[in-house]
Amino acid sequence: MKKNYTSEADAGEQVFSGWVSTIRDLGNIKFIILRDSKGLTQIILKKGVVENDLLTVADGLNLEDVISVWGKAVKHTNAPGGIEVIPSEIRVLSKAETPLPLDVSGKITSNLDTRLDWRVLDLRRPENAAIFRIQAKIVEGMEDYLRRSGFLQVFTPCLMGAPSESGAEAFPVLYFDKTTFLRQDPQLHRQLLIASGFDKIFDLGPNWRAEPSHTPRHLCEHRACAVEFAFMNDESDVIRVEEDFVVATLQKVKDESVDELTLLNKEVTIPKQPFPELRFPQIYEILEEMGKHIEYGEDYDRESEVLLWRYVREKYDTDFFFVNRYPFKVKPFYVMRVEDEPMWARSVDLLYKGLELSSGGQREHRYDHVITQLKEKEMTLESMAWFTDFFKYGVPPHGGFCLGIERLVMQLLDIKNVREVTLFPRTPERILP
Repeated sequence: MKKNYTSEADAGEQVFSGWVSTIRDLGNIKFIILRDSKGLTQIILKKGVVENDLLTVADGLNLEDVISVWGKAVKHTNAPGGIEVIPSEIRVLSKAETPLPLDVSGKITSNLDTRLDWRVLDLRRPENAAIFRIQAKIVEGMEDYLRRSGFLQVFTPCLMGAPSESGAEAFPVLYFDKTTFLRQDPQLHRQLLIASGFDKIFDLGPNWRAEPSHTPRHLCEHRACAVEFAFMNDESDVIRVEEDFVVATLQKVKDESVDELTLLNKEVTIPKQPFPELRFPQIYEILEEMGKHIEYGEDYDRESEVLLWRYVREKYDTDFFFVNRYPFKVKPFYVMRVEDEPMWARSVDLLYKGLELSSGGQREHRYDHVITQLKEKEMTLESMAWFTDFFKYGVPPHGGFCLGIERLVMQLLDIKNVREVTLFPRTPERILP
């Protein structure tokens, strides 16, 4: 007989398989709550109604044992999902040791390190599983929007012959008889694909940063959706695409993750368009009025992100906003400068509830400008020739963005630590499980 998920249960003879979540013994009646990947099913064993050998099997069950139950499902308004199963057979597929190292129910609170040490058990808790179902729906929403808009999915290398940005933040990897690096961002290869003639592309995959950071916002390995397109006018085209992308993604979650959002007691608010755009150097004036001084020409800090969010909330009543025209000196060589104000770059970040979600903007596509900026950043021409040489042969104006998936999930669900929205987080101290 085909296994039924709890969400598919209906009256009649069926089989359910899953983990023993709860056992209640009321003397003449035993209740077993069975948990599978889609919900809970109540199994009822009443003396005189079910065979005695089933009661014996039930007596030997432990929490988190894996079982299959054959029986008749009947409607019951007080049971989970409105269905109660009267069993005719129970098979124990796998026994769980006792005591459990972690309370899967969540009634006993464990600290995050303990939960991550026992992550497999931690993920059995429905609320934790719901986070990753929402994450999957977010990625589905991203893909749907991009494919519908004519973007081609591509796969760029995770191994780089040279660091794409700061070498200090790159992980070296032994590659046969030489050293290579895990990519920090698929940025440069996306640009090469634009030079190849793929004018609308996106890449979903992991990136790595060798930052010894212990904040609740940082991971050494994170996943992102990177988007690049050609024949743009300026960075405002990136802004329009990215806000459409975000709105479509959130709408997907709002429409199709109702059960998970209800379980987590969260609502998705679809932001109004256009998103507010704040620009340097006016950023300095806004922060100064809020009591925060940043030297002219310098980048802002973490506290400033939160202050700007407060400013946008008060003035525009939204949690999403763009910051544009960063100081060029704090940006990579491939970013395009503002022609008549070369101190500033056509570089755009998207912030959500006071946290940076993405970086992007317009890239420099003119070979002579690329080389000039490479020298200005004190990078050797030889080390980047694999990238820059192709710009001699005609590259259209282009740009894009790279949005962190874990950070979007974290901010959307108001979760305080990015490790909680990462299945198996990689941090300076954690490489297992």
